[in-house]
Amino acid sequence: MDESAQEGVHMEKSLDKPLFPPYLALLIGVIAISTSAIFVKLSAAPAPIIATYRLVFSVVLTLPFLFWNRGAVSEIVKMPKKVWLLCLLSGAFLASHFLLWFESLNYTSVASSTVLVTLQPLFAFIGGYFFFGEKVRLLALTGGLLAVVGSFVIGWGDFQVGGMALLGDALALLGAATVTGYWLVGQYVRQHMSSFAYTLVVYSATSLILVAYDLVLGYPLIGYPAADWGWFFCLALFPTLLGHSIFNWIIKWLNTTTISMGILGEPIGTAILAYFILGEVVTLPQWIGGLIIIAGIYLFIRYNQSAKGVSTDESKPAATSPEKLA
Repeated sequence: MDESAQEGVHMEKSLDKPLFPPYLALLIGVIAISTSAIFVKLSAAPAPIIATYRLVFSVVLTLPFLFWNRGAVSEIVKMPKKVWLLCLLSGAFLASHFLLWFESLNYTSVASSTVLVTLQPLFAFIGGYFFFGEKVRLLALTGGLLAVVGSFVIGWGDFQVGGMALLGDALALLGAATVTGYWLVGQYVRQHMSSFAYTLVVYSATSLILVAYDLVLGYPLIGYPAADWGWFFCLALFPTLLGHSIFNWIIKWLNTTTISMGILGEPIGTAILAYFILGEVVTLPQWIGGLIIIAGIYLFIRYNQSAKGVSTDESKPAATSPEKLA
């Protein structure tokens, strides 16, 4: 790899620790993705179109930064075939997550879908163990399971089972599995390429997949009210660029399980925003479930020792250069 190709990854690889605290970045990202459901609810466009333009606008907003990060262009061009394939796989997982989750809402309740999608830490525990050999301390695991219980408390009153709702529940569960696949692939690839290059390639791949899905199923790509285009832009800026993109950056230091645990805080932020923006009442189960989730996340982060490059008990392995993946 030539000098310009290494420019995009040089700063991150030269640092033993990140310049910005990863856990604080995780909190900011969770707050950002909490806006997602609000913007989706405010838009009248079909769910696949919302997902498509969320990613298309994210790519459009990211592209100008190539002028300040020209090393990323060379880095992308010089990417080995294996890294390209992994980025495409990551994009396929992310596109599948959005499509499965949004489609599940056509068959089951929002509560059921949200609860099942937030089961992703369970998939992350399994994936982290088998793919990265990660072991989670008992108290941290207890905190993780406690947070999942809190998610069920929030949505149990509206939980639907049986009939077509069962199909929706299955789709939501698959949505949890696919987004975990997205994070697991990212956890590996981000050790070998810069956050900017990885995010741009993956978002571009996801956009192409979603556009193809819309065309095949006959969803019109134009003709939506001006307000919807505004919500598409907001979805790209806040939950994607200030949410998922931050997660793509910190996944170099925090593993998939930790990020998945943090994302369990999303329903809490969404409920608070829905109260102020949509006038929705925060119910007693939401209060109780929210407190349980916060307690569970605290226990997990407090006792989790599998975060990469952050734990004081664990040394960070040297990152492998992209050309070694060829």
